[in-house]
Amino acid sequence: MSDNQEYTPPKVWVWEQENGGQFANINRPIAGSTHDKDLQVGKHPLQLYSLATPNGVKVTIMLEELLAAGFSEAEYDAWLIKIGEGDQFSSGFVGANPNSKIPALVDHSTETPTRVFESGSILLYLAEKFGAFLPKDPAARTEAMNWLFWQMGSAPYLGGGFGHFYAYAPEKFEYPINRFAMEAKRQLDVLDRNLAERRFMAGDEYSIADIAIFPWYGALVLGSLYSAAEFLSVDDYKNVKRWAEEIAERPAVKRGKRVNRTWGDEDQQVPERHDASDLDPKPASENA
Repeated sequence: MSDNQEYTPPKVWVWEQENGGQFANINRPIAGSTHDKDLQVGKHPLQLYSLATPNGVKVTIMLEELLAAGFSEAEYDAWLIKIGEGDQFSSGFVGANPNSKIPALVDHSTETPTRVFESGSILLYLAEKFGAFLPKDPAARTEAMNWLFWQMGSAPYLGGGFGHFYAYAPEKFEYPINRFAMEAKRQLDVLDRNLAERRFMAGDEYSIADIAIFPWYGALVLGSLYSAAEFLSVDDYKNVKRWAEEIAERPAVKRGKRVNRTWGDEDQQVPERHDASDLDPKPASENA
């Protein structure tokens, strides 16, 4: 459909599977599983089922940060969920997350295994379980939570809105791209104004708010999301860039970004992670 053809919605919407787009083969208007398959369970209490999308990277960064901070109980297995092939619709994954979206975490250290889904919920669960990356002071904690929930509510406009129409839709249309570009820039301005007065999102302390926001907005201003840095003039948001560059240099962030990754430079791909050594540099002979 071209820009000069106006769309008139039908009286009753009907699912047309041939609508197209990069994710047309996995998008559907119904929930539930499509096939029976149990989730694999490794040796650690924490079992993560994910892919290195921005939402998935939040959790692997959090787990690597916990390990770097000395919490050995945060060791985890990270299993690859190939969303392009529909792994998220297996009966096992739907049991862990009825919404069929990555990431999903199952904690086997509890009497009955605890399922945790939605990336923000996983970050909060881990922060409370280990007593880390969430301020103890009530006011500071509330501020961190403000920004955590800001991210959960805002990122769909960046990903499902701007990212979809700018990068993934089968055709480019001016109205939705302009609409969501405006909102993406407004959100960047919100972040920039906040970070003009603070080192991190909630103050001087690095927290789950930063871990949640970085894989989306940090990646955007660093030029690794949607190839949209120039289009959105991200260099205008100097405080966001300063913050993103600092976080990007954290060793745990570098490690977490590689987990469940299956694209890009080969040395950045660790499709599954079952031991800390899986992220260690390989000897030259193994890379030959």
